[in-house]
Amino acid sequence: MANIKSSKKHSIISEKRRKLNISKRSTIKTFIKKVYFFIKMKDKNKAYQAFYIFQSFIDRYCSKGILHINKASRYKSVLIKNIKCM
Repeated sequence: MANIKSSKKHSIISEKRRKLNISKRSTIKTFIKKVYFFIKMKDKNKAYQAFYIFQSFIDRYCSKGILHINKASRYKSVLIKNIKCM
């Protein structure tokens, strides 16, 4: 544990940020599961709608540095490829 008061505050803030980032990554995984669910159900319109919502979230998180840009691109390309192959 830190000894200096500002270091203690910083460790508390970084822990809060870590928890927020974990929850945001969890929402990304949830959206991926939703898109795959609609792909499995062969519902192309709902899959596209879920994908567009997912895409806006993932771009926002990518610009904030929560997710790497290459990983975000990989997620998007794999999902859109699966939707188009339906």
